[in-house]
Formats: sequence, C-alpha cells, structure tokens
Amino acid sequence: MTLSTSSQRTGVAGVLEQKRRFLVPSVYHFYRNPPLIVRGEGCYLIDADGNKYLDCYSGVGAMSVGHSNPEILAAAYAQMKELQHTTTIYLTQPMFDLAEQLAELAPGDLRRTFFCASGTEANEAAMLMAAIHTGREGFLSLKGGLHGRTKTSMSVTRIPMWRTDPFLLDSCREVPGYRDRHSIDRIAQELFTKKHAAFIAEPIQGNGGIVIPSSGYWSKIRDLCTETGTLLIADEVQTGINRTGSFFAIEQENVVPDFITSAKALGNGFPIAVCITNDDIAASNTSPAASTYGGNPIACRAALATLDFHQQHRLGERSAEMGLWFLERLKELSSECDVIREVRGRGLMIGIELKESDDETAAQLTDRILELLKDRGFLLGKTGMERNVLTLMPPLTVSRDQLTELHHNLRELLQFETEKCEESHTVRLPMKL
Repeated sequence: MTLSTSSQRTGVAGVLEQKRRFLVPSVYHFYRNPPLIVRGEGCYLIDADGNKYLDCYSGVGAMSVGHSNPEILAAAYAQMKELQHTTTIYLTQPMFDLAEQLAELAPGDLRRTFFCASGTEANEAAMLMAAIHTGREGFLSLKGGLHGRTKTSMSVTRIPMWRTDPFLLDSCREVPGYRDRHSIDRIAQELFTKKHAAFIAEPIQGNGGIVIPSSGYWSKIRDLCTETGTLLIADEVQTGINRTGSFFAIEQENVVPDFITSAKALGNGFPIAVCITNDDIAASNTSPAASTYGGNPIACRAALATLDFHQQHRLGERSAEMGLWFLERLKELSSECDVIREVRGRGLMIGIELKESDDETAAQLTDRILELLKDRGFLLGKTGMERNVLTLMPPLTVSRDQLTELHHNLRELLQFETEKCEESHTVRLPMKL
C-alpha cells in the first residue's frame, strides 16, 4: 500500500478537497476564501502564499504570548529531548512544579489540581467531582454559556448551535443569562434548590458574545450556592491566564468559587487543561482517576515557561491597560457607526456586536466584515447567540501600533457600511489585498 502525502495536493484547493473527502462534515472553517496557514511569528500568521495576517483571535485565545515564542519553544524542546510522555500514573517533576505554581496563583483556598488535555475534560472533571462530593445529580448553567463537547459539558452548554447531542441530560437546567432581565430572587426561587450538584458559568461569556455580568452578580450567586450547598464552577477556559487583566477573571468579582477550570492560554498552544479545587472537595475524590495526556511533561514545561513569561512581562497589567485603551477607541468608533450595536469587553477580550440592515442580517454582515478584514490582513473571531459579534482576543503581547492599524481598517469598513445604510444603496467596498 502506498500512502498519499501532502506534497501530492498543494494549496488551498488541495486541502479543501482533502477536507471534503476525509474529515467529518461538522468540522467547519471560517471564510469564503480561506487562507492556508503555514507559519506563525509573534502576533502574526503567514499563509502558503506568503500573506501576513495580524492574528486577533490567537487560536481562540490560546496563544497568549504569541506564535512560536522562542522561550516557550526552548522549554518544550529541552523537555522533549529528556522525556516526551508517560502518564499521570508515574511521577514526573514538571506536573508537580506546575501544580504548585497554580496553587499560588489561584484565589482563596483553591490549591488542588487535576490535569487533563482540554477545557471540555476540565469541566467534566469539575462536574464529576461536584457530583461525588455533594451526592447530587443535576447541574445549573447560564444561557449563552459554552462548556464543551461531551455528554455532560454539552448538556450544560446553552448556545443552541453547540447543543448537537439529540439526547442531552434532563438533570441539567438553564439559568437566565447575564443579559436577561431576571432578578436573582426569582432565579433563586425557581432554580436554586438543594438538588443540584453545581452551577457552572464563565465569568465573561466568550462564545456567547463577550457578555459581562452586572456588578455584584457573582457575589449573589456565590451566596445562593453556599445557602443551598450547590458548588460553584468558574469556567475560565477562555478568560483565564491574564486574558481579562487578572490571572483569573473571577478575581475581579471578589468571589472564590469551588472550582476553576482553565486551558487554552495556559500552554500557549500546547494541549493542557486544569481543574482546580479546594482540600475539602478534593478529599471526596479518592477513587482512581488517570488521564493519559493530563500532566504531559512537555505541555507542563511549556505552561511553566508561559507563566514565567507572563510574570516577567507583567502581561496581566498590560492586558488591562491595553484593553482599556483599545476599548475606549472602539466605543468612540461605535458612536460614529450605526451598524455597531454595542462594544463590550474587559482586558484583551473584546466584542463588537453588529446590527442587521435592510438587506442583510447581522450575522451576514459579520461574515462579510470578517472576510474583508481577512483580505486586509487581519484575522478576527465571531461569537454571539446570533453569530454577530466581531471578537478580539489577540496575543497579550500585541502592540498599540498593531491595534491602531486594526482600528483604522475597522473604521474604514464600518463607516462605509454606515454610509451605505444611510444612502440605501448596495455598493460593496472593494477588498484590499
């Protein structure tokens, strides 16, 4: 048997043909004319044709210190030469060094870590431990939340497009979201009883559209959880590791949850995830639990180097300051552009929600703006219940000059859309390569 090689199919057309023939159809990609990414350098991605893009989504927030960061790669390579893989059933130093650092960085009494390979697994671990500790079956989760792709994590996900399992768990209940006009008292009466194991939510909803809770929301939820014996899980898979200006976003709410889950930015592209809890809950979980790739020595060394880079370059403070500066500029832009419904965010986690027009939906406009920005050299994300929120989560090393250039291009495109709506014509702005 002769195996085919990538050299036999080159370019975007060849890769799309491979995708069509060999991948599950549910694996989708952005863009009508997608680039074939072959290299990353700092805040930039480069495609097969040599075009350079400012990466303003950073692998859905994963590349917190930039692509091919020499310090992270050096640490990973040094570990790779010594020991590539065992499992959690053997002792390896990097995992315990990372667990110790996380215990120092996590708020309150959170100091016990379970290592795994993805945010989905981390959330599953938290919910499993919550069920074991409380002896309860059900879970509560916020409308607009995204927590994973497995049975339980998808059952607590509350974005319709990600709830694809036709047999979701009946024991999981939806709590009105951050943007719903429901009082905490009403939520308490209807949902917070002594039968649910845990309440899981993102401190800022990522895929839900960069949605931020009102002041005091989390402290009230913390009180409700304490009163009913419901454990509180902060899903920080996207918000963690200085993305919002503090190491964990929940710290800005002055709340200590019972669990924090995190992934993505922790390994700066190396697959690693953690579920962190306290001594009391950890003591309930004594049955054997292993993870083949959890605590992988290479991923742990990369994570340790990533944390060191964050500390050396004060990326938490940098994210807060840079995000505040850029958010103000975007809010000024929103006052000039009628196609912007709202700008919101914290740190370098920012969403620009767009409106519908007479001739296209908000989601269609978002897709078209994403395509135009791509052709100008900028890669953004899209989120929201209606998929109409332009989403920015660049590496935390991004510069003011780079964000200023993005702002200039956003302004040109969105002002044009505003003028077009005012004049009620359908001319499309030419794409700039």
